[in-house]
Amino acid sequence: MTEPYADGADYVEFKEIESENSLREFVAGVFGWSPAWVKALFGVRYVLAKALRLDTASVPRTGRLRPEDIGFAPGDRVAFFTVRSGDPERYLVAGVDDSHLTAYLTVEALPRGFRLGTIVHFHNRVGPAYFALIKPFHHLVIRGMLKAGAARPA
Repeated sequence: MTEPYADGADYVEFKEIESENSLREFVAGVFGWSPAWVKALFGVRYVLAKALRLDTASVPRTGRLRPEDIGFAPGDRVAFFTVRSGDPERYLVAGVDDSHLTAYLTVEALPRGFRLGTIVHFHNRVGPAYFALIKPFHHLVIRGMLKAGAARPA
């Protein structure tokens, strides 16, 4: 499922959480979570990305997602990620490509919850420098995404 994406990766991290949600509900919560402070971080990232001349130097549009809007076919969009592979009952791999790195967020259904993964491949020397700057915030964002995904849908 997600192992091929981790081959040769420069950074791999997995976090697990218990939840009774379906995979679609969990994914909608994860990718639809965007509190004001995360939007502000993307604003800072926009300035940094412009300064570093990165490909994706824009602030992504985010908002609530409905489970029925989550696609699992390669090429489908989930927030600002593109689905690479998926199975609505088992997993989703979504990625974003840039000149300095490629990042994947993976979601795997477990018997009593989910595993959320971050996989990053650096393309040049800007990749590790950029990731070192965002990594402390990345952990906070991933924690929030996990909680949002595990929460019961409204």
